[in-house]
Amino acid sequence: MSDKGEGLEVAVCGTETVRVALGERAYDIQIGEDLLDFAGEALAEVLPRPRTLVVTDENVARLHLPALLESLETFDIEAGTLVLPAGEATKSFARLQEVTDAILAAELERSDLIVAFGGGVIGDLAGFAAAITRRGMGFVQIPTTLLAQVDSSVGGKTGINCRHGKNLIGAFHQPALVLADTAVLDTLPRRELLAGYAEVVKYGLLGDADFFGWLEEHGTALLDGDMEARQTAIAHCCRMKADVVAADEREAGRRALLNLGHTFGHALEAALGYDGTLLHGEAVAIGMVQAFRFSEQLGLCPEGEADRVAAHLEAAGLPVDVRAIHNRLPGPEELVAIMRQDKKAKGGRLVFILARGIGEAFIAEDVDADAVTEFLREDMER
Repeated sequence: MSDKGEGLEVAVCGTETVRVALGERAYDIQIGEDLLDFAGEALAEVLPRPRTLVVTDENVARLHLPALLESLETFDIEAGTLVLPAGEATKSFARLQEVTDAILAAELERSDLIVAFGGGVIGDLAGFAAAITRRGMGFVQIPTTLLAQVDSSVGGKTGINCRHGKNLIGAFHQPALVLADTAVLDTLPRRELLAGYAEVVKYGLLGDADFFGWLEEHGTALLDGDMEARQTAIAHCCRMKADVVAADEREAGRRALLNLGHTFGHALEAALGYDGTLLHGEAVAIGMVQAFRFSEQLGLCPEGEADRVAAHLEAAGLPVDVRAIHNRLPGPEELVAIMRQDKKAKGGRLVFILARGIGEAFIAEDVDADAVTEFLREDMER
């Protein structure tokens, strides 16, 4: 990975722009405080005509929709709105149809852009709707959660959940622009902010040990509202992801590293029926610790690395094991069966992102299912 974490103690000032270099489909990620106030100006530069549909959820609409609409109105942009329930359950076939119907009812044309205004759920859902409506429309991401700002809004993964698992129905569809306003994070519930922080930590664990060390020193300030630390971390994560996406847009190889902790975490979410017991970032936090513990058990990773990862995540306030939900989970065999539906699986073989140490993740193909089952049994009984 490039963009190592040296020098991150230097504060970032003003708006920072990260370019996702994808040729004709390249786009900018703008990161800064109070960018929502200037959203109209930014969108006016990419909208083919001054019309759009803003897709959001009830929580974001209550807190931030008036500011966005006011900014759009300033630049004479006509904006319809669709407000959906908040939560993972919104990533469904029924809500997908609702979004596509709203786009068509608004008489938006194929060349028009949709605005996804919310967290990862809204971004994934609205982006997928844009990908399939009129055989492909453009969209803009305005992510309002830390998780979305550092991860799900960047890279073009869109989709919905189904009974077989998370994000199994979807498409790669890049946005035209991403606007990440660091100030809106102040309105997030602490639990949501922490869930996003798990994805921030992920970038250090998968490819930048220096960044993980920086987070051990500055993570608390980031979570407590230090705007310079917050923007520094978000921009660094976006640069790392932009680099990976430019090299492997459709996850044929290297991009799979961004799924560190996700095979374990997605299985937990699916087993719980996406009922809110675990937020996505919380499941990823547990999954990353499991990935490091499994790596240690296989002799791939030095002992003590998993404990260091768990200590940092737990100190931040994130769950790091399944003890609190153990009685609600199926057995390890059932969890492994869920993992076989993972998008990285190849020819029925389990593929995991494992680690040789902090900052040294790698793709492990054909992982022995019996070894995973036994590890999960032991981990659930710890």
